[in-house]
Amino acid sequence: MPGKKTSKTIAEINERIKQGRAVVVTADEMVDVVKRHGPAKAAREVDVVTTGTFAPMCSSGALINFGHTKPVIKAAKVWFNDVSAYAGLAAVDAYLGATESPEDDPLNKVHPGLFKYGGGHVIQDLVAGRTVKLRATAYGTDCYPNKSVEKKVTLRDLPYATLLNPRNAYQNYNCAINLSSKIKYTYMGVLKPRAGNANYSTSGQLSPLLNDPYYLTIGMGTRIFLGGTQGYVVGPGTQHNPNAKRGQNGVPLAPAGTLMVMGDLKEMSQKWLAGVSMLGYGCSLAVGFGLPIPVLNEEIARFTGVSDDQIFTQICDYGNDYPKGEAKSLGKVSYAELKSGSIRFRGEDVPTVPVSSYVRALEIAQTLKRWIESGDFSLTEPQVMLPTINRP
Repeated sequence: MPGKKTSKTIAEINERIKQGRAVVVTADEMVDVVKRHGPAKAAREVDVVTTGTFAPMCSSGALINFGHTKPVIKAAKVWFNDVSAYAGLAAVDAYLGATESPEDDPLNKVHPGLFKYGGGHVIQDLVAGRTVKLRATAYGTDCYPNKSVEKKVTLRDLPYATLLNPRNAYQNYNCAINLSSKIKYTYMGVLKPRAGNANYSTSGQLSPLLNDPYYLTIGMGTRIFLGGTQGYVVGPGTQHNPNAKRGQNGVPLAPAGTLMVMGDLKEMSQKWLAGVSMLGYGCSLAVGFGLPIPVLNEEIARFTGVSDDQIFTQICDYGNDYPKGEAKSLGKVSYAELKSGSIRFRGEDVPTVPVSSYVRALEIAQTLKRWIESGDFSLTEPQVMLPTINRP
C-alpha cells in the first residue's frame, strides 16, 4: 500500500533469492530507481543493491602455508620469486604483502621507488597458475633441523593460500593534486607540478561503502565479491574512521571506513587480482571488490540511491601538505565533476585522472547481480557490526 513503511530481513530476502524472485539492481541503476519512484517505493520494490570497485589496494596480501619439507624446517626468512614474505609465524607459514619489493631490483637503482615486480605481482602469478620460486632459510633447531629449502611451486601445490587484506574498499578518498614546483610520484599516481592534474581513486556512486555510509548492513561475516570469487568481511580495516566529517546523505567528505577482508586465493582470478607498479612509489595489488547491500528499509534505499553529483571529496596537496602529515582540505569536488574529465580549481581547469576503473567496478556489480539472481550467492547476517557513529 502507498505510504506503508517497508521493513525486510536478510532471511526474507534470502528466501526470495532461493525462489528466484529477488529484485537485484546495481548501484548506478538504483540511482535512477530512487530518482523516479522515491526511496519508499524503491525499498518495496528492490531487495538487493550491488556495488563494485577495482583499484590498487596497498594494504593487501596472502597468508600462505608452503608445506613441510624433509627434514622439517621452521622458516625464519621466506622469499617468493625473490620477494620477501614475513615468516615470523610458525614453521612453514608466511604472509606475502602486496607492496613488498625485491631486495635487489636494478630498476630501483636507476629511480628510487621504481620496481617492475613485487608482492602483488607474485600473488597475480600464483592465481594465474604460474610457477613461482620459493626460497626459505632457518637457524635450525632440534625439532626443525633443516636450515634451507628452495623449490618451485604453483598455487595448486600450496596446502593453504588465503587472500587476507587488512585494509580494502576505502570509504571515499582524497582528490590529489601537487602544488609544488616539481613532479611528485605517489600512490595516487604521478602528479604534475603546479596543479597540472588531479587524481582520484573511488568509483563514486558504485563504491561499496558510499552506498551504506553508516555500515547498517555490513560486519564480520558479510559475504562479498573478492578477487573473482566469494569472500568475507573479517571486520573493520586498519585506519577505519567512522568519525570523518560527513556531508549530504551521511557520505564522508574524506577517507573514512575501511574493511578487512579474506577469501580463498585458489578460487580467485588474475582478472580481479592484478599486480601494479606505480612509478616512484612501488608495487601494489589492484583488487576487485563488490558488496551486496540488502535493502531492508526506506533509509537504506535512500542511501543506495546516492549519485555522483551528491558525493564529494576533499582536494589535498600531495606536493607539500600530505608528506608532512597535514592533508588539509583545499576545497571539495563532486565525483560528477571528477568524472567529467576536469575540475575547476583556483580559477583554472585541471584535468582529472582516475586511479580506479569505473568500467571494471561496474562489471563487478553486474557480476554480483547475476550471481544473486541465479541463486549462486546469498546474503549473510553480520555477526558483529562495524564501528559506526549515531546518524542525525
